[in-house]
Amino acid sequence: MNKSLKEAVKLHRNTPPNWYQESIRVDLFQRFWHQMRFSEVSRVIEKVSGKILDVGCADGTFSKVILDKSQAESLIGIDVLKSSIDWANKHWRKSKMRFLVSDAHRLKFDRGAFEAVFALEVLEHVADPERVLKEIKRVMKKGGYSIFLVPSDSFLFKIVWFFWLHFYPRGWVWNKTHIQSFKNNYLAKIAKKVGFKIEVDKKFALGMLHLVKVRK
Repeated sequence: MNKSLKEAVKLHRNTPPNWYQESIRVDLFQRFWHQMRFSEVSRVIEKVSGKILDVGCADGTFSKVILDKSQAESLIGIDVLKSSIDWANKHWRKSKMRFLVSDAHRLKFDRGAFEAVFALEVLEHVADPERVLKEIKRVMKKGGYSIFLVPSDSFLFKIVWFFWLHFYPRGWVWNKTHIQSFKNNYLAKIAKKVGFKIEVDKKFALGMLHLVKVRK
């Protein structure tokens, strides 16, 4: 296990294997939040005939939304937590999805392997976002697209995040897991630096979330 993968596993060690499935089932606030963000993401998902990569797939809950909306041939989800990957492979075993433990800084896929790549609320958790975007670009086919979603780190988001971490019953598991800030449109800036062509650049949820869709 490489250093960045070890650090990521340590950082997220408190996350339950089926966090999103259970959160949506038992928590009205999280159900609303995730339905809202996926409504926005779904608006910019294109149909693809090939394969999709979902970086930071967790338990595969949102991977299934991506697969259904895109009508892709298949989807591979990667995450650092083996417990989540094991749960996802068992839970979604009859689907067109499979899940692997992998480090986003060193994607173990061939150049141009995917028609689309998603990284939804994961880049704030990685050690080197620019390197991750370079790897995503490498494994994308020419003409393919990616959708990235991050917290904007706006003033309102910081307030909500503080209360989420310190006062909400389930929020504590994410304490100290956001190690990057994407304030001041940093996501769009590094996407351009890596060489992507930006097609969608928007904020929603009262400016708390920043969505960028890019083309290779």
